[in-house]
Amino acid sequence: MKSKKTQKKKADPVILGITFILLIFGLIMLASAGVVLSETRFGDAYYLFKRQLLFGVIPGLALFFIFQKVNYRFWKKVSVLLFFVTIILLFLVLMPGIGSSYKGASSWIDLGPISFQPTEMAKFTMIIYLAAWLESRGRKIKSFKEGLLPFLAILCAVSALIISQPDLGTLGAIVIISVMMLFASGAPIKHLAGLFAGGVSIILLLIKLEPYRMDRLKVFLGTGIDPQGIGYQINQALMAVGSGGLFGLGLGYSRQKFNYLPEPVGDSIFAIIAEELGFIGAGLLLLLFIAFALRGFRIARFAPDQFSRMVAIGISSWIIFQALINIMAIIKLIPLTGITLPLISYGSSSLVFTLLGIAVLLNISKHTDLSVKK
Repeated sequence: MKSKKTQKKKADPVILGITFILLIFGLIMLASAGVVLSETRFGDAYYLFKRQLLFGVIPGLALFFIFQKVNYRFWKKVSVLLFFVTIILLFLVLMPGIGSSYKGASSWIDLGPISFQPTEMAKFTMIIYLAAWLESRGRKIKSFKEGLLPFLAILCAVSALIISQPDLGTLGAIVIISVMMLFASGAPIKHLAGLFAGGVSIILLLIKLEPYRMDRLKVFLGTGIDPQGIGYQINQALMAVGSGGLFGLGLGYSRQKFNYLPEPVGDSIFAIIAEELGFIGAGLLLLLFIAFALRGFRIARFAPDQFSRMVAIGISSWIIFQALINIMAIIKLIPLTGITLPLISYGSSSLVFTLLGIAVLLNISKHTDLSVKK
């Protein structure tokens, strides 16, 4: 335990600064990438920008400023409650009349003028719950019976509900974050190897069961497959990235956003960024995410207790791995997943819970001495 003298009064300025840079940059790129889609679909060139500001940024920042002041131990006390509320919400989204569908995925609960995506909440609550659970296990985490099996039960309960929607991209992110936390808690390598082998087998089975997932895999493995059909989105995304060159076409001058590239404000926004700002702009964005993760992992390294250490690892992994999954899919290093770019892509639920997670990380940083030269 660290003494009270080592506690910081202010939140980590690096995480704070990167967060606001990404948030402002995301709003700028959303305004640019969404102008044509907003005008075409809603008759207002800045409709999506306004909705992101009203339902994402404002409530997200409100929670951000409140909970970065709330002691991180609060989340340990409510971890079980949060987990069960999340399970209930993930179940309700599948109920007719409560959940709503978009492009074949039943991932939203309608709340009048806004919609809420429980899977975004699940990322946050899984980190909190697993951090509390892993701390309670202690050395038992090395046991197959008392460590790995209960971990699998927790993960499978959430995974079954998410895959029923279906949302393979979010499921993949949650699994990666959970396994990272398990690894950091001291689980044996053989357990992790078994999880990896089992995970790959399940993913291959899920791909085989759904034709659209198999189509995405075929597009990833092949070249020029059905460029006007199943290969359309990735082809247009690669065209956007390639046409940006080194310096880009200039902010606001994307061609692909003129109804050529699907989801220009969602999971494809990185392609618009690369097109308008070029390799340099896209590269700087990636460096910001890497810098965030490195600082977050440093906070985890010097965190005052096991719970805060696990939470910091989980939140840092959440941001960096979701960003990498999105970017790698857009440049065809992995199959398309449909997962958003944190703090950048359109989506109020995603933005609100991402800001909430970062607020908790910042509070942990207040109790962490990062001046140690190690």
